[in-house]
Amino acid sequence: MYEHVADLLDSGEIVAIFQGRIEAGPRALGNRSILYDPRRNDGERINNIKGREPWRPFAASVMLEHARDWFDMATLKESPYMMYSIPVRDEVKDRIPIVVSADGTCRIQTVTKQQNYHYYNLIKAFYSKTGVPMVFNTSFNLAGEVIVHTLDHAIDTLSRCQIKYLYLPDKNELRCIS
Repeated sequence: MYEHVADLLDSGEIVAIFQGRIEAGPRALGNRSILYDPRRNDGERINNIKGREPWRPFAASVMLEHARDWFDMATLKESPYMMYSIPVRDEVKDRIPIVVSADGTCRIQTVTKQQNYHYYNLIKAFYSKTGVPMVFNTSFNLAGEVIVHTLDHAIDTLSRCQIKYLYLPDKNELRCIS
């Protein structure tokens, strides 16, 4: 299933992921997220779907073992809670334009298999397909709404926007909502 979801992302589809418990804190960390291909350069598409302001930066979830190849981590060992905006390495900025902020940084989440098994394996499948060890990640909600809490809430949210795929790793299921 990971490869199928990676194929959808590679083809330009937006996929919402819903798994496990909702994250606590200010960031979506792969349990309630909207995922997209970071190689794209059409952030207005996501902003229009979510109804969010165009100036807001996007984030990326990256496999920890590849983070230093893409980001100037300096002395930072990891960023599992997406709390830091990290400079993107100059030599890769053009490969992941949608997640590079105007100041050349990206708010990153480093992901390991131990932290989030399914999310890590999805990112790994995307990496195997594209050579990019990360996915675009933004919170699974629409403007002015809380992050989705239940499966019914997730389906309702998707029924009101232009995202048609819902990935449920815990059930090994991909739903097309239209």
